[in-house]
Amino acid sequence: MLRIIAIVVVVAIAAFLAFAATKPNSFRIERSATIMAPPDKIFALIDDFHSWRAWSPYEKRDPEMKRTYGGPDRGKGSVYAWEGNSKVGAGRMEILDAPAPSKVAIKLDFIKPFEGHNTAEFSLVPQGDSTNVTWAMYGPNPYFAKVMQSVFNMDEMIGKDFATGLAYLKVAVEK
Repeated sequence: MLRIIAIVVVVAIAAFLAFAATKPNSFRIERSATIMAPPDKIFALIDDFHSWRAWSPYEKRDPEMKRTYGGPDRGKGSVYAWEGNSKVGAGRMEILDAPAPSKVAIKLDFIKPFEGHNTAEFSLVPQGDSTNVTWAMYGPNPYFAKVMQSVFNMDEMIGKDFATGLAYLKVAVEK
């Protein structure tokens, strides 16, 4: 009987791992919001990492987070590194491209709790008196991430953070 249980458990684990392998090799998560402001006013809060304290949901999770800045104060080449509690981990961001006031592309490297190398991108599209802002993250989907996605809905978890951040950005810009 114990042998049958062991075989069932091994088969279940193998099936789960095989299912995880069927996940896509890349991912993209994005959320959008409409902000009642011109793109340049919003862009100023995105392409300057010092301004992220006013609206980033991750900044609010660990007010004691250690932050370091490098490169220019804003725009291409600007660097922001952080090390915080278990809610924010540690990592580094570098602005790769920032054609004002339409887009900010960021190289995003997570160190803790899990290593990951992705791209974050903010797109700003004017719509009359407002701007549609999209916050996206995309990149490779290694096997370990596929296993995690088989248990957790990463789009929902990270997407919720993006939606919260966009709501904070909206408040910061519209006040």
